[in-house]
Amino acid sequence: MSNNTANMKVVEGSYAVAHAVMCCRPDVISAYPITPQTHIVENLSQMVADGELDSEFLTVDSEFSALSVLVGACAAGGRGYSSTTSQGLALMYEVLYNVSGLRMPLVMNVANRAVGAPLNIWNDQQDAIGARDVGWIQIYVENVQEAVDATLQAYKIAEDAQIRTPVMVCMDGFVLTHVYEPVELLDKQKSREFLPDYQPADILDPAHPKTFGAFADPSTYTEFRYQQFEAQIKALAKIEQVAREFEEIFGRYYGG
Repeated sequence: MSNNTANMKVVEGSYAVAHAVMCCRPDVISAYPITPQTHIVENLSQMVADGELDSEFLTVDSEFSALSVLVGACAAGGRGYSSTTSQGLALMYEVLYNVSGLRMPLVMNVANRAVGAPLNIWNDQQDAIGARDVGWIQIYVENVQEAVDATLQAYKIAEDAQIRTPVMVCMDGFVLTHVYEPVELLDKQKSREFLPDYQPADILDPAHPKTFGAFADPSTYTEFRYQQFEAQIKALAKIEQVAREFEEIFGRYYGG
């Protein structure tokens, strides 16, 4: 923990995470409310409505649609964000593979919750563990401060040209999403210094046509998957590098 107390406040975990997302400046936010993730997107919706956050907040009919919207947003060159939990993450399953296979650097907070049956809304990491092999990086946090800091770091990891891999920041539902504890909220200027505007290498542009998600036969498909594997290995060093860069600006380090 840094010695700076200017931005230290006692707030709900979901608000702290929403504030961190605001500091990441996503172009498009799309999510479907589901307990215990709901307060994150409610706070983001309010920030957009109040003019604090200059983002497109898109309401959709399901978690599947939420992530599908962000595939289009990211393909068009935007920085995207979503959050979900439990059955919501399960409903995203098909699109999780599309996001990682298309190498889209989205960030999503997962408020870890049990998956039914029996119906249980309390925290359990089974939802994210079930998505272990979908090609996303997963970062698990211990407290709200780490959730805040990991959300900012996740974008810098995901958007690196050598990584280009989506990231889930996983936090215990209720235990962290609904707890009130002292948190050092991110400073907007420092956040911009740490995380520049997104500069995608490949976007949908009629003036420079490209194909996204082309058909791949077995030999080509293997090459795509191997490139994803290589990016995951490279991410190990990148995570450590980003953690050290974060420490230089914010004074906090979690071990990479």
